[in-house]
Amino acid sequence: MTLSEMLNIGLMQGFAGLSLFAVLLLMGLGLAIIFGQMGVINMAHGEFMTLGAYAIYLCSAFVSQHTPGLVAYYFPLAIAAAFGLAFALGWLVEWALIRHLYQRPLDTLLATWGLSLGLQQCFRSLIGPKEVSPVLPEWLLGSWAPAQGLDIPINGLFVLLLTLLVTAAVLMALHQSRWGLRVRATVNNRPMANAIGINTRKTDRLTFAIGCGIAGVAGAAFTTIGSTGPTTGSLYIVDSFLVVTFGGATSLLGTVASAFGIAQAQSIAEFFLAGSMARVLTLFLIVCILMLRPQGLFASRLRR
Repeated sequence: MTLSEMLNIGLMQGFAGLSLFAVLLLMGLGLAIIFGQMGVINMAHGEFMTLGAYAIYLCSAFVSQHTPGLVAYYFPLAIAAAFGLAFALGWLVEWALIRHLYQRPLDTLLATWGLSLGLQQCFRSLIGPKEVSPVLPEWLLGSWAPAQGLDIPINGLFVLLLTLLVTAAVLMALHQSRWGLRVRATVNNRPMANAIGINTRKTDRLTFAIGCGIAGVAGAAFTTIGSTGPTTGSLYIVDSFLVVTFGGATSLLGTVASAFGIAQAQSIAEFFLAGSMARVLTLFLIVCILMLRPQGLFASRLRR
């Protein structure tokens, strides 16, 4: 094997890591808002990702059956639908369940775990137990070859671009919008935020719903690189919590850095080792680093 071929393989393996990074980052961003900013352990976060993926599949099936001429145009609207469905369900879950369990992390863990199992059964009953995939537009198929022997999938480039846009939007919203100001005030000092007139209950509900909506977008991105089943989201929930914990629970910058590091480490390890051993090695490295720095890579200093 020549040096050029080895370099191309390394670049393609690195790009495979970027595809995993995109999904982990979108999942981690939603979880960082819910867990890092609100302190809610949402074990059903993966099911909101699954809901977003199924939204893409159902939109694809509807368009393919009734208006096949619009297959090339439906995907951006389907992403918006995935966000909207996950956002609406998140709003309902916060109102019906989560708002009664604040400051009780073990109760939220158990309640959302039960919600996760219930949603999985709903997916099995309403859509079916088999994995499904949407019909992707032609502009998402194929690959880009910047050099001979180097093929980069176009769907991976699209997922990466979508992730960058969502990440930039979340960061701007948290630091330059009224919602972001209210979230930061509530996180830093909830009694004082209430005292100055911020409706912290409404802020909590909107924040939880936005975090769930971002998980829906993660599901939409996932449909371009994999098939979706009732338990698809649960396969990513542990990795998502690792991303948030490793990066620092209250730091979105840490979430970005953590998602990139975990995805690249796992992708490179899978090139040399079996998939299960690669995950074990990645987890071992994360545990070792957290033993030295338990607050995460980018811990934020909060006023107590």
